[in-house]
Amino acid sequence: MSIAQELELLKARLARAEIIDVEVTDDELIVGLADGRVISAPLLWFPRLSYGTVAERNNFVIQRTSIHWPDLDEDIGVETLLLGRGLGERPESFQRWLEQRNKIYA
Repeated sequence: MSIAQELELLKARLARAEIIDVEVTDDELIVGLADGRVISAPLLWFPRLSYGTVAERNNFVIQRTSIHWPDLDEDIGVETLLLGRGLGERPESFQRWLEQRNKIYA
């Protein structure tokens, strides 16, 4: 199979990946997909989730191919999880978010 064919196959799989279940533990983000796959990723990949309280982590909305945490201003797409990489948020952006959060909880 050529690289181009592999990329097309990957795109097709991503297009069919639909999130149906989410669990956030102290250490992992665990996501169930409609086709039966279960993906887990270390919570450290998602610093905003790591800093969130249990209540904030559990307040999420599943949007077919992504998960949104309104209290944490966080969105994670199924592509990020399937490709095995964290969000890659710029350190400056995360620092601003953390400073703002610290003001609220001070």
